[in-house]
This record gives sequence, C-alpha cells and structure tokens, in this order.
Amino acid sequence: MKAKGLQLITILAFLLASCSPKPTPSGKVQVMATNSIIGDVVKEVGKEAVALNVLLPPGADPHSYEPSPQDLVKASQARIIFINGAGLEEAFLKRLLENASPNARIVDLSEGIELLPFEGEEHGEGHTEHEHEVDPHIWLDPINVITWTNRIASALGEVDPQNAEFYRKNAEDYAKKLQALDAWIREMVEKIPPERRKLIVDHMALGYFAERYGFKQIGAITPSITTLAEPSAKDIAELMELIRKEGVPAIFVSASANPKAAERIAQDTGVKVVTLYLGSLSGPQGPASSYLDLMRYNVSAITEALK
Repeated sequence: MKAKGLQLITILAFLLASCSPKPTPSGKVQVMATNSIIGDVVKEVGKEAVALNVLLPPGADPHSYEPSPQDLVKASQARIIFINGAGLEEAFLKRLLENASPNARIVDLSEGIELLPFEGEEHGEGHTEHEHEVDPHIWLDPINVITWTNRIASALGEVDPQNAEFYRKNAEDYAKKLQALDAWIREMVEKIPPERRKLIVDHMALGYFAERYGFKQIGAITPSITTLAEPSAKDIAELMELIRKEGVPAIFVSASANPKAAERIAQDTGVKVVTLYLGSLSGPQGPASSYLDLMRYNVSAITEALK
C-alpha cells in the first residue's frame, strides 16, 4: 500500500512538472534591467530563456548612480533594456543609451501607468524642484508591477516569438502572486488605525504606496523625490514641529540613504527611525532579496511602527 502511494505521488509530481511552462530551446535573449527590482520581475517572466544583466547592484541609489565602462559594454550587447522611466534614470540614461546597440529595444516600464505628480517646493539652500515633476517610485504599488509584468512579457515575446507563450504564462503566474500580495497588504493596513496612517520619510518615495493603501505622506527630511537634495536647518526645524504636532511615532528611511539627519531628528523628538527598502533589493541574504520580499518587509515594518 505504501509503495502504491509513493508511486502515485511520483506520477503526480511528474504530471505537475510536465505542466510547468518550459522555454523552446534557442539562444538566450540578452536583457539588461536598470535596477535590481526591475531585474527581479524580468527574471520571474523570462526565467531561463533570458540572460539578464542588472545595472545597479543591490543597495545602490538610483538617484546618484554612474554606470561603469563594464556596464556600458553590457548595454551594447543587450537586445532589450528595461528602464523604470519617469525620470528615475535621468542621471545616467543618456550615457547608457549612447552605448546601447542600435538594434536594442528600450522598454520604459512607466508607460501606461498613471504617474503621480510631485508639486515643487523650495528646500535645501534655495534648491527648487521642477513644478509638475512626476514621482518615479511606481513599483511601491504592486498593481503597477502587474502592468510591468505584462509589458515585460510582451516585449520579450516580440524579440523571441517562439517563447512568447512561455513568457505570457510566467507573467500570468507572477501577476497572481502580485494580486495576493496586494490583498495581504490591505489586511496588514487594517491593523493601523486610520488616524495613524501618516508617513514621515527621508525623501518623497511613498506616494504610490500611500495612494493605493490609504496613507498620507505628510512630510520628508528632504521634501524631494530624490535622495540627492540636502535639507536646510529650516526644513529640519519645520519637520520636527510637524512630528510633534501630528504625534507621528516613526521616520521611514531608505536603506540606501544616509540616516544621520533622521537619527538627529529622532533624538530630538523621541520617534523611531525605521529602515525600508525603497529603491533597491537587499543582497540575496537580506530581508528584501526579491520584490515580493521587499514589499512584505516594508509593510511589516510600517505596520509595526504605526499600529
């Protein structure tokens, strides 16, 4: 009886494995993703049919990164380059595209997504954000990443049509995981009283997350969408006054940002400094080694700090 049961399990395992999508044998598509979050989604869709290079290593700040000569060589070999768009890669995109193969397809993953505006305001020694600049942090809403997933599958299928169905099926499977993630986040947010759903951040990165899940991004150390802006003494003083007035218990700081200003504010106001992974995955051994893990980690940290 035991032997028959084992035999049945083996047969079922074989049948399930045979149902899993497999790529048609061919040369792997050479793909570049500008950051580790995009790279993780491309990997979920392309799997073993693509040879993936990720430009920014885990922990790198996309606002300040400069590609190396080796990066530019890899760009010249890529058949497709996936970028976030919405101005995120502005600092290095021109150099990257100048070195890309003329046959490379550039896929801007922000296309087709309703971008949130960032209204400019003065900060940091007279620096002013451009009016009507858009927020590029679109991946912090997993529903936007479903749009990414479909665009990635479509682009890969166009350059590698014999594996188009393989990419489509992988995208469909990953989209289900993203929908489950969205439902889980909503459950977690329910643990936070509505009046406590207020976010103080190091830079204005959580707009899409706040819009999707009913938070308010009420203040930032650098009231900017980039980590490169420097806060003035006036900015810091006004933020501390806001924290005291609103009774906010935490400041959320990107793992790639310098936490010194946040720590100084926390010392003066008694709030906690909570690290989030906002612009990059962690390393493979870290708590945000995939996009799904990144969102679970961030939401758990936000919930624990605000509930």
